[in-house]
Amino acid sequence: MDRQMDNSWRLGPAMGLSAGQCQLLMSLLLLLSRVQPGTGMEHIHYVPQLSKDTLAGRLTQSTFTLEQPLGQFNSHNISDMDTIWLVVALSNATQSFTAPQTNQDIPAPASFSQRGYYLTMGASRALYQGSQASSQLRVLRVGNDTHCQPTKPGCNHPLPGPGPYRVKFLVMNEKGPVAETDWSNATRLQQAQELRAVRGPRSPGTVVIIAILSVLLALLLTALLAVLIYTCFNSCRSTSLSGPEKTESVRRYTTHLTFSTPAEGSS
Repeated sequence: MDRQMDNSWRLGPAMGLSAGQCQLLMSLLLLLSRVQPGTGMEHIHYVPQLSKDTLAGRLTQSTFTLEQPLGQFNSHNISDMDTIWLVVALSNATQSFTAPQTNQDIPAPASFSQRGYYLTMGASRALYQGSQASSQLRVLRVGNDTHCQPTKPGCNHPLPGPGPYRVKFLVMNEKGPVAETDWSNATRLQQAQELRAVRGPRSPGTVVIIAILSVLLALLLTALLAVLIYTCFNSCRSTSLSGPEKTESVRRYTTHLTFSTPAEGSS
């Protein structure tokens, strides 16, 4: 870069350029030095990082948490109207990533299995201004939206597998891509085997307690069943049931008190 500036000062007088024109030439050289050859995009020397805070769910089976790229998009080439996207890609798909040229070409999570990457969490640079306050936690949780449609561009859908994944930020306007950061290091999500390993093996004392409780529970259920059967059996024996074939006869009889003495003189 110093050689380019020295050459510009030498070529200026030789080409009959004034001091102002030499400064303009130097500014153009500085601008071109920040643009990646063949891409037309400004390269931002920033590597996305996993959050350093000890968060619950910092790394799960379908999400991971990034630090916000605060103060990384202050270039004069980036305006407040530009959209800053997060590119999520499989580690083996970063080489084949092609920045979309229009907003209509932005890949959605539904195409992840075919492309190996998609864009999500679009934001303006106003969200990433300044430095992080000590009392405020500012992170980006990738794959945290379980309600959005995977076919919708920008959907922050849960990640489909353990990865490994790599991410970077891409700035776009209505004319196409403007700037991009470096790719992050590979991030592998937790797996079910790892979650079981975290719990650890059961101690012998725990196994004995579980066995004793299981035996006691079985004995209690057996006792309750025996009491229920015994109660039902005794109730059935003490109740006399009559059917339609059982008949009884009742003997008619009269008592002397039910009849009155005939009246005298009656015929």
